[in-house]
Amino acid sequence: MSSIKTIPSEKTVRDALTGLLFRNCDLVLGGQVVHSATELATTAEYVDGIGTAAIIVADLSFSAYAGAAIGLVPKGGADDCIDEKQLFPNVKENFDEVLNVLASMFNNPGQPAVRLHKTYGLRELPPNDTLQMSRQTGRRLDLVVDIQGYGKGGISIVLI
Repeated sequence: MSSIKTIPSEKTVRDALTGLLFRNCDLVLGGQVVHSATELATTAEYVDGIGTAAIIVADLSFSAYAGAAIGLVPKGGADDCIDEKQLFPNVKENFDEVLNVLASMFNNPGQPAVRLHKTYGLRELPPNDTLQMSRQTGRRLDLVVDIQGYGKGGISIVLI
């Protein structure tokens, strides 16, 4: 078990995304986002001083819209990523930065610092242990995020 005591609240996630993307982000509870050979997603693994502390799994839509929004790529560019089932290099690089900054949601006073360790792209399956951890029930928050001017996508935040 990681050093992170509590899952970030919906407000914390909304504030982090809104501040990062400079766009309103509406959140509602959603279903579990899964990364598999048939379900394209981006997976991020976060570590503390002990080991894996948290995992974020984002579906193709959220990956494309958030990566485009932070880089001021027009919505059409994000839609093209979704249609072609891939993140263009600039959108992927931008989304990796979103995932890096989201590590701040896990950092609280008196707890070891949490940082982004690795991201796994849409067609890059994480190791089996990471996949299993991302699918565990319990300490998780599954959301649908609507990024103003872009669209909706799913994100799952899982504490280990």
